[in-house]
Amino acid sequence: MRPLARHVLLLGCGQTLGYASSYYLPALLAAPMAAATGLGLSWVFAAFSLSLVVSGLAGPALGRLVDRQGGRRVLMLSNLLFAAGLLALAAAQGPVSVFAAWALLGLAMGAGLYESAFAALVGLHGHGARSGIIGITLLGGFASTLGWPLSAWMEAHWGWRGACVGWAGLHLLVGLPLHAWLPQGTAGAHAAPDTTSPAQPAPPSGAPTRRTTLLLSAVFAIAWFGSTALATHLPRLLEHAGLALPQAVAVAALVGPAQVAGRLLDFGLLHRLSPLLAAKLASAAHPLGAALLLILGAPAGLAFTLLHGAGNGVLTIAKGTLPLLYFGSRGYGERQGILMLPARVAQALAPVLFGALMQRFGAGALLLTAVLGVIAWGALAALGEPPAPRPAHTPP
Repeated sequence: MRPLARHVLLLGCGQTLGYASSYYLPALLAAPMAAATGLGLSWVFAAFSLSLVVSGLAGPALGRLVDRQGGRRVLMLSNLLFAAGLLALAAAQGPVSVFAAWALLGLAMGAGLYESAFAALVGLHGHGARSGIIGITLLGGFASTLGWPLSAWMEAHWGWRGACVGWAGLHLLVGLPLHAWLPQGTAGAHAAPDTTSPAQPAPPSGAPTRRTTLLLSAVFAIAWFGSTALATHLPRLLEHAGLALPQAVAVAALVGPAQVAGRLLDFGLLHRLSPLLAAKLASAAHPLGAALLLILGAPAGLAFTLLHGAGNGVLTIAKGTLPLLYFGSRGYGERQGILMLPARVAQALAPVLFGALMQRFGAGALLLTAVLGVIAWGALAALGEPPAPRPAHTPP
């Protein structure tokens, strides 16, 4: 197996485990967790929101650590943090211990989810990591498909505390060895040079770089606000649009396959479609689907779900590829942390804000995410074409 394919397989499997045991955990365990600890369900989700904020705040420092130390050590550390956080959650008895456990899981998420995996791959392969980033997201896209049934099985046989212990064991017995097999590469020292274009100077440090950072941060914050809001409320939203509950649940379940289909489409067009154009098309998908649903109602439920899912899947890839194209591989990990900080805060706010809008306006709440999607498209249009790729070892 070629090195890039081997590294993608290791990192992608690690992402499936990381997301299944954190981001997708509350969907099945929040209710029994709330009942056992005496917290209201909303407080359990508030603790989860805290973890997203913690992961965002820790992101720049952890990304800088990946740049300096390489992804292998940071990702192995994330497995230890995941295991510790899950064991702490299994032992939680009240509000303080629940929030503390989720804060620890937030550190694990900051160290072990997509941003760190992308940075680890860039440290090993430089600009050649783009196709590998798509591969990682393809494997990570199965986190809910595999994680929800496994969480349900463990909860049914061992209870929710036993499920947390089971996920902790998987991090120690599976995730830790997976990441230990990675080479110790860093973006500054060991990244493979890009031989497809001549050397270019490092990106300037003035206003153009700040402007690009702000525009990309806005795009990712909008995308992650919308994806988290819909991940939490999509079945109810489709009900408000006129679908019966069984139909709404069945249609909402197609978001995951639509995300994977979008990523496969991006992979198939890799050599013919620029990453910026792909991101523009993806950012337009949600507003288009929202317009169809708001105008046509229930008959457009399937079209909206597929467009939203496919667009979200491609934007996940853009989160890894666009920073690489605009800024290069030098300092990639820290840059990822900075760019995703607003997105993590937006994620934390999305379920509460969008839920409140749905209570008042029903399916009309989609007007907010549709308008935000148009703004994201405008931000991408304002970026301009990225500079030619640079070798990872180009001096500043």
